[in-house]
Amino acid sequence: MYCLIFTPGGLLIMMGQHARSEALFYYFTLEEYIPQDHLLRLIDKHIDFSFVRQQLRDSYSNTGRPSVDPELLLRILLLGYLYGITSERKLVEELGMHLAWRWFTGLGFHQPIPHHSTFSKNRHGRFQESNLFRRLFEEVVARCLETGLVKGDHLAVDGSFIEANAAKESRIPREQLAEVAQVNRTARQYLEELEEQNPVEEPAHEQEQVSTTDPDSTYATKGGTPARLGYYDNYLIDNHSCVIVGVQATAARLSQETVAAQDMISRFAQWQGQEPASVAADATYGNGEFLQWLLDRGITPWMRTRDSARRKNSPFYGPEQFTYLPASNSYLCPAGEQLNYVGLNVRNRAHAYIGSGKRCGACSQPRTTSTQEGRGAVC
Repeated sequence: MYCLIFTPGGLLIMMGQHARSEALFYYFTLEEYIPQDHLLRLIDKHIDFSFVRQQLRDSYSNTGRPSVDPELLLRILLLGYLYGITSERKLVEELGMHLAWRWFTGLGFHQPIPHHSTFSKNRHGRFQESNLFRRLFEEVVARCLETGLVKGDHLAVDGSFIEANAAKESRIPREQLAEVAQVNRTARQYLEELEEQNPVEEPAHEQEQVSTTDPDSTYATKGGTPARLGYYDNYLIDNHSCVIVGVQATAARLSQETVAAQDMISRFAQWQGQEPASVAADATYGNGEFLQWLLDRGITPWMRTRDSARRKNSPFYGPEQFTYLPASNSYLCPAGEQLNYVGLNVRNRAHAYIGSGKRCGACSQPRTTSTQEGRGAVC
């Protein structure tokens, strides 16, 4: 169609004008419209989602109407994660308009999209109870290992503080929690789960005050920021590919970071059939207990010890100046005096060795501190 415009100089044929029209039927296949290098094609090629049905087999009844395919639900939820859509209503709306999303989920134009409430029920029910999302993560890591993308010999570990959706003003003394639970559903559920999971001894991360909004969260700070309620999200990363090969959420406690690191390293070593050669981390992980755990498994630790992080301009001797005597489980200080084992330093979980005042009182050497292979020495 052309647009005719009259001017003083005569008739001009200007730019074309598209006439909007819509056919009653369209004949095409989705396969033809999805580029070969599209992200969703690559995911569909390398990840087999059929494990979902086997994983959830015991979660479905043998009678009644057939349910929505759980693989379909997982594929749609994965789309929301990949494209940053956190609202399930919005996810369903967008799915109806994207050809590539339709192709990835296998939904034709004649097939209805599941109702948004179906995702919430399964995500908080079957999917969470069966650890389906962890299984999906493991499947992805397994494919990365098979193709050689992840080497798995040199790893790094770290934790990030994730703020909870709870205000610090919601904290109350723990002894009042049972009273509040009578009218607060969240607190009541927390106490019921706590009794079911740990009926005898209290979890290590329990605090004197607890939030009535999110009782599992921990009031803590990290990196010099103001204290907030939250959690630690811990990651294990392959240094070669920068692919995350381990994830674990814990309470926001420094002690829990090394616990999570041990779990993730052990799990990953089991997947690939061998221990990594080295693990890098910041000084948060540089305590004697974790260093010894790594060394016992033949893993080289690349991290500063907690005392060395505070000893940047210190005149004290470093660990290389002390000699360990395995037979007597003691150290020799630079002056040649013996430092005997006195127990575990609770603050940084290092084994402490100390000299006596009689032997060390007249020493002309400065006071020194050392940490070596998970052991600390003081004279």
